[in-house]
Amino acid sequence: MNTTEDNGVRSGTLYEEVAARVTRLIDEGTFQPGDRLSSVRKLSQQLRVSISTVMEAYRVLEDRGLIEARPQSGYYVRLARQDVPAEPAVSHPSPIPTAVRISDFHGMLMRDIGDPKLLHLGAAIPNPELLPIGKLSRTIAAVTRRHGVLSVAYNGPLGAEALRVQIARRALSAGCTLAPDQILTTCGSQEAISLALRAVCSPGDTVAIESPIYYGILQCIEQLGLRALEIPTSPRTGISLEALRYALDENKVSACVVVSNFSNPLGGCMPDDHKRQLAEMLAEREIPLIEDDIYGDLGFADERPKTCKAFDRDGWVILCSSYSKTLAPGYRVGWAAPGRFLDKMTRLKLTSSLACASPTQLAVADFLANGGYDHHLRKTRKVYARQVQLMGQAVGRAFPAGSCVTRPEGGYVLWVECPPRVDSLKLYEWALTAGVTIAPGPLFSAKQKYRNCIRLNAAFWSDDVERAIMRLGQTADAMGK
Repeated sequence: MNTTEDNGVRSGTLYEEVAARVTRLIDEGTFQPGDRLSSVRKLSQQLRVSISTVMEAYRVLEDRGLIEARPQSGYYVRLARQDVPAEPAVSHPSPIPTAVRISDFHGMLMRDIGDPKLLHLGAAIPNPELLPIGKLSRTIAAVTRRHGVLSVAYNGPLGAEALRVQIARRALSAGCTLAPDQILTTCGSQEAISLALRAVCSPGDTVAIESPIYYGILQCIEQLGLRALEIPTSPRTGISLEALRYALDENKVSACVVVSNFSNPLGGCMPDDHKRQLAEMLAEREIPLIEDDIYGDLGFADERPKTCKAFDRDGWVILCSSYSKTLAPGYRVGWAAPGRFLDKMTRLKLTSSLACASPTQLAVADFLANGGYDHHLRKTRKVYARQVQLMGQAVGRAFPAGSCVTRPEGGYVLWVECPPRVDSLKLYEWALTAGVTIAPGPLFSAKQKYRNCIRLNAAFWSDDVERAIMRLGQTADAMGK
């Protein structure tokens, strides 16, 4: 780099000049609060300075409180203190296995999902305006014409080969080396998780889970007659390895279930070393790890995060995912990489749903190969990143003093922890009367904890949504007064 002629950056105080340049970009509005800055490598190339110079400049800006580093995501313009509440602390569930009873809660939420008159901030459904509906419609018509009878025939037990080839290719970006015949297609991620639990557990067995955790996983545990052992979980880094290790020493655990990347509902992303340690800890004990990676493609950073499966050496990790959050929830195209449990899960699949719909599998396979999936993801992630930020700020303005909200690095859900006086079930009932759905906290716990918490869906953002957040916050603030 020619620091004086090309960039106007003087040698001697190089990192300070880089810091000053970034500060000007922020002051001039080029980067807004919550925006992600250029990566260290990219900025070093743009300014033709060393990576160490950019890192030192970013450290200076961190010290000044202007930017913040987020694990596995990069550097962001810091939000003003009044713009967003603090994050929730690590959860502290009871260390005793328990039966699960959430079906009534789950049915209550799903009952309202199809009502077009409601503003849906409860169920974690993607924004249909961001889905490539037109392209998929044309693709499904084209593959039906192209494949003829094959498009309406049963697939083999593993599912459409064309889809499994594309899944295997894309798995490389998540750190996984998979062959197509190591992949089992399923009717969504929910079926993949259910098949995995059926393959490795028997009624009465104990399953270690994050807490809070997606209620669909709890519903699978309930239906199979299993017990849940809730483990403390960080909204940043996921399940506590120390607490899990203690739980495994004290209990006979048959499986562990985690949402490793941008967990639902907390939005946390496990660091790679955390994933490696988790996979190794469970493999040493020969305990299967069921990993739900349904949000893995929706990270806000440029690089897709790895999965725990990337650190699986002996087939103890069962990786589950689907395209319900990114392409078409109604297509129900999911899959699993079951490792050593492939044969058993395949047999269970044959006796439950036999096979998945051929046209939708072929259409998704064709879209992945030719339809610009990566371009679609880049646009979608950018929108969700902005809307997650906007909703977090709205919660900060509207909800009671002392409320906390997560700052996810991917996906589109927010977890709001209100003061103890707020009853999320009563807030849910009030919200319905106002034409809004939310997900009350007890849905996400086997013991129906988190009564003062709610999950919000930031996939949708509009003036109506912002007004709904304000009214929710005002109603929550009035509770217990």
